[in-house]
Amino acid sequence: MNIRDLPQPHSNMKIPSPGRFHQACLKAKLLAIAGLMMAANTAIAAPATSVVNTTGLAVTDNSVKVGILHSSTGTMAISETGSIQAEKLAIEQINAAGGVLGRKIEYVQEDGASDWPTFAEKARKLLVSDKVAAIFGGWTSASRKAMLPVLEQYNGMLYYPTFYEGLEQSPNVIYTGQEATQQIISGIDWVVKNKHAKTFYLLGSDYIWPRTANKIARHHIEKVGLKVVGEDYYPLGNTQFNSVINKIKLKKPDVIYAIVVGGSNVAFYKQLKAAGIDMTQEKPLLLTISVTEDEIRGIGGENIVGAYASMKYFQSMDNPENKSFVAAFKKRWGNDMVIGDVTQAAYLGPWLWKAAVEKAGSFDVDKIRKASPGIEFKDAPEGYVRIHDNHHLWSKTVIGRARADGQYDVIYQTPELIEPNPFPKD
Repeated sequence: MNIRDLPQPHSNMKIPSPGRFHQACLKAKLLAIAGLMMAANTAIAAPATSVVNTTGLAVTDNSVKVGILHSSTGTMAISETGSIQAEKLAIEQINAAGGVLGRKIEYVQEDGASDWPTFAEKARKLLVSDKVAAIFGGWTSASRKAMLPVLEQYNGMLYYPTFYEGLEQSPNVIYTGQEATQQIISGIDWVVKNKHAKTFYLLGSDYIWPRTANKIARHHIEKVGLKVVGEDYYPLGNTQFNSVINKIKLKKPDVIYAIVVGGSNVAFYKQLKAAGIDMTQEKPLLLTISVTEDEIRGIGGENIVGAYASMKYFQSMDNPENKSFVAAFKKRWGNDMVIGDVTQAAYLGPWLWKAAVEKAGSFDVDKIRKASPGIEFKDAPEGYVRIHDNHHLWSKTVIGRARADGQYDVIYQTPELIEPNPFPKD
């Protein structure tokens, strides 16, 4: 088009120079092309909502809603706060990378308040009222057991991050923590082989996981010809352990096998030290499967230094993926924050869910369930993980020893991934 061909302007109109006019036309064309490209990309990245959401979930053309359900108050808050932070960090990172099927993740956070009926009530609210596509949450087995009937009734999907006793396999749960054969049995085998332990004192909080875990531990200990010399349980939130500490001193076990959870850990380890039990001397040796770096923040490193823990992750693990994760976590939540086993396992949940959704091409729970076995997360901070057909993760057992600064030195890990077996033969 030539400038002469344009209609003549009124006397009060300002005529752009030919150069500026051509620049304006070119800019308009470029903007139109960019718009078409963006529309094409959006069409590819964000398939129609009617295709990816056929069950009435809270999914729009631009967003998908999920639930975060942990205890932010009560005795379990000391353990579960890190899980909340890790799940939010994962969601923020996923959103920064484009979201899931072209949609940004929005979360509804609820407080289980360290109360198992409240977990069931809040899970029902998230699934029925909020219509979330997935729930990331729980810590204790009691909270998981409370949510399970609700999840199965309303066909929700839970990503549960805590090491637990096994003996469960639900189509509505992905278990991102370890089950008993990967943590309990493997950890006992290590302490028997490397520390020549022969006698054990079993101690735990009084609910499903510690009691069942110790039942499995006792069976395994006695099966290999060793001895349990004592076994005691205390209510969640208990702060008086002097009587059992006196019993431990009297029995003189080689190993205190401790499954105390939540805020009770603060009292237990401080009283253990005050009673003259020096864990750095290993007489007795203390092996825990419940104290992560999150709990040590409350306990104080000086009160637990020398204790051993059997987990699958410690913040001090030396690999590039973990270093990046730790740096991102601290940048988001503060340099004084620490990262424990369950916190890391909680971080896996949103990423594994994203991978399953994208493999399925849908947010529908039935399709995600079918797509989940075989899902890999190669950049997991703990190292490579994969979802088994039984909805648990292949993982390694890692043994750490507590330092005075609240971290663990990694002193052993199994050379190969351990296949999850929630229903061991015996």
